[in-house]
Amino acid sequence: MEQRALEFVPADERYGKARSLFTVWFAANMQITTIVTGALGVVLGLPLPWAVLALVVGNLFGGVFMALHSAQGPKLGIPQMIQSRAQFGVLGAVLPLLLVILMYIGFFASSSVLGGSALAAWTGLPRTACVIAVSAVCAVLALYGYRLIHQVERWISLVSAVGFVYLSYRLLTAPQPAGLWHAGSLDVGTFLLVVSIAATWQITYAPYVADYSRYLPENTSSAAAFGWTYAGSVGASIWMMAFGCVAAAVAPKAFGADSVAYVVGLAPGSVSGVFFLVVVLGVLAVNVLNLYGAFMSTTTTLGAVLRFRVGQGLRAAFILGAAAVGTGLALLAQGDFLGTFENFILLLTYFLVPWTAVNLVDFYLIRHEQYDIPALFDPAGRYGRVNWRTMAAYLIGVAVEVPFVSTSYYTGPMVAHLGGADISWLLGLIVSAALYYVLMRPFAIPRTPAQAAPTEEQLAPRA
Repeated sequence: MEQRALEFVPADERYGKARSLFTVWFAANMQITTIVTGALGVVLGLPLPWAVLALVVGNLFGGVFMALHSAQGPKLGIPQMIQSRAQFGVLGAVLPLLLVILMYIGFFASSSVLGGSALAAWTGLPRTACVIAVSAVCAVLALYGYRLIHQVERWISLVSAVGFVYLSYRLLTAPQPAGLWHAGSLDVGTFLLVVSIAATWQITYAPYVADYSRYLPENTSSAAAFGWTYAGSVGASIWMMAFGCVAAAVAPKAFGADSVAYVVGLAPGSVSGVFFLVVVLGVLAVNVLNLYGAFMSTTTTLGAVLRFRVGQGLRAAFILGAAAVGTGLALLAQGDFLGTFENFILLLTYFLVPWTAVNLVDFYLIRHEQYDIPALFDPAGRYGRVNWRTMAAYLIGVAVEVPFVSTSYYTGPMVAHLGGADISWLLGLIVSAALYYVLMRPFAIPRTPAQAAPTEEQLAPRA
């Protein structure tokens, strides 16, 4: 069982290879929610070839920002959101943290519904019991933590890859409507909207990423951490989203009515149980990351105002509490509730785009990977309580996005002028990154050899 939570991971506890990051992010994306998200390319009205191209472009671009965070883990040895204190201040970082916690719990609830439905269809057990069972397995994995999560994701990657190779073959060899692969005319606005959906899908993972690379040795190549993370996340996402596009184009009614039943139904009934298992494992792969992330972010938030060390009892309380809240929301997800709630959670991802811009500019261009780790745990330290320059860059970035956001929950006034295109995330990235760089350039740290690792005594919580 993992012994650490927010603490710096010292050199003698570091282990592993960067290639382990591939299976973590591959497994997390080989799941039914990715498929359903990809189907939006066709549902929104794009011809199949253009829909697939838009999803490829969006994932390739968005994956760059997601994977750049992966290199932070080995260099700093701390969770992803703790590092935000260097930009926002120890108390200021609570603002993005609260939004991240809402996102984790929301996605945990949504995925629990899909996993519970698949398990119920497979076993014939009541749906409520199946939702609870899926959540319980995720809670056990999150309790054991980092090492077990990596091991489980490795096996789920293998099972999912084999299963979806077969399902993809069955899908592509099924009877297809005439003209299915005809490109037709291109609606640029819709194309850009689908690109945005895929890009923000990748950026949504940004608050997770360094959590799963922070135990790697400090000398782990940044290029290796980036490359393996990028390949796993982008490769699986493109595959599953393209699968969803084709499924929605081949059988729009059957897929729209019950996506899980349609996907499993591509296989002969005699082996359907195997593919129900593949679907459930995919949900477990991503949902344990949601739960582990909720635990890390909650303790980071509380740690900004309270001094405590997270022992095994407190760790269990946080994880089980987050699982209970997420499961409760999942059990309430009936009628239109789930769709409305998912749209709300997706809207929250727009607040993450300026955060990722600020975080990456700070790490790569302002501080050049050099941080005072003990100061991240001290409100009176060099990073202070609130950095108002960062707050300005972040909030202005969010404000710039608002008129250009296009979701079913909210649509900005500029969307109609762009033919339905959603470029909000791109504007948020550019404006926040540029403004933060300008405001913080006077405080930039020159490139120098890495600082000595902090000691356990330096990182011990103060009474």
